[in-house]
Amino acid sequence: MECNDSQLLMRDVPADERPRERMIQLGAEHLSNAELIALLLRTGSRGESVLALAQRLLMGTNGLRNLHGSSLQELTKIRGIGEAKAIQILAGIELGKRLVKHKREELVSIQNPETVADYLMEDLRYLPQEHFVCLYLNVKNRIIHKKDIFVGGLNSSIVHPRDIFREGIRYNAASIICAHNHPSGDPTPSPEDLMVTQRLIEAGELVGIEVVDHIIIGDGRFCSLRNEGLMFEPS
Repeated sequence: MECNDSQLLMRDVPADERPRERMIQLGAEHLSNAELIALLLRTGSRGESVLALAQRLLMGTNGLRNLHGSSLQELTKIRGIGEAKAIQILAGIELGKRLVKHKREELVSIQNPETVADYLMEDLRYLPQEHFVCLYLNVKNRIIHKKDIFVGGLNSSIVHPRDIFREGIRYNAASIICAHNHPSGDPTPSPEDLMVTQRLIEAGELVGIEVVDHIIIGDGRFCSLRNEGLMFEPS
């Protein structure tokens, strides 16, 4: 009887094709997503190699992007993924997030939109809902405060200038940068994005806190409304 891939155990896989041996020989950067996950899982399930289980896990979560946002309960619904394996996966994901965050926190000041996107990308790119965030800067463009303003669809009735500039006054901010994510992964600004931005610019002019930019975060991409010429000073 011919065996399919899911029935192969790791002992049946040639030594030079096993994830652990490949990592030793080639380095982690040369392993596939499934191979890296297999190393976290360590063992397969009954009649199934750990690599096959890792591949099925990725299929069950529709890829690495959605695996990033999976909960313990969602992972344990996948056959072969018990609580211990789910915890190992979530711990690996969290460690990666903390390493990225540690790197971002080494930034001294905001120099350009790329700096902002780098600072916020891993926090926002995988979120299933829109999150609106403000970075409050001092006169040297250093971040002195970060505030999640709201979660949900962006519209002018929800993003109220009062909530944003109250924080700016509290922290004596010289300027702010607004940002939000597009769960679709496409950072192209919508008409509502432009309307909200213009409203905030006008409010900032009144209270003396400049709105420097509005950054839209997609999946590995971003759009700076300032760079695109889509921010207009009050007349």
